[in-house]
Amino acid sequence: MIGPNGSGKTTLVRLLSGVLAPSAGTVRLAGRPLTAYRRREVARRLAVVPQDPTIDFPFTALEVVLMGRAPHLSALAFPRARDLALAREAMARLEVAEVESRPLDRLSGGERQRVLLARALAQEPEVLLLDEPTTHLDLRHQAGIHDVARALAREHGHAVVSVLHDLNLAALFCDRLVLLAGGMVVGQGSPEAVLTVDALQQAYQTQVYVGRNERTGAPVVLPLPRR
Repeated sequence: MIGPNGSGKTTLVRLLSGVLAPSAGTVRLAGRPLTAYRRREVARRLAVVPQDPTIDFPFTALEVVLMGRAPHLSALAFPRARDLALAREAMARLEVAEVESRPLDRLSGGERQRVLLARALAQEPEVLLLDEPTTHLDLRHQAGIHDVARALAREHGHAVVSVLHDLNLAALFCDRLVLLAGGMVVGQGSPEAVLTVDALQQAYQTQVYVGRNERTGAPVVLPLPRR
């Protein structure tokens, strides 16, 4: 999902995750209304990495990732060997295994973001909702997170919905784009179909250049100066 600030991207993520109830229409998960599921059932099938979440208590990175296993445990049960293995596997995949014993509030913004995504992976969801997952990340880890997300979709059949401000990352990694503006869907389809000069200038209210990446063939979008 792409679109200017205030276009409704985060609101849509909150609707899809059940945090907000729609004023009209129905959100369905695997054909059933989201409201027909118990919260634990939803948590077993759907994981969310929110935008700038707050965790007040200084849990260690490993403890935070293990929280992703909670929907699969009975009340007051402790994590089992498999839960610990899945948590550490997710941390290794996102290159944060070496910080597992450090408190979350002592991590850099990029490390923190990757720990929170590892928590979502440890949840073993069928649907992954990412709200600006590459905030605070350098180029290497931006690509790494999207490589992981795409592998989940293509190798395991998971659905991944990601809110992105970087249109070039969206063009490079996403199979399908939804362009929002003013709380409405104003474009949807392949990156080539959505990332056009006319559509982007109308949605973002600014002049843009749209070219093509010679190496990948994906669209390249750049803002143009006003003068």
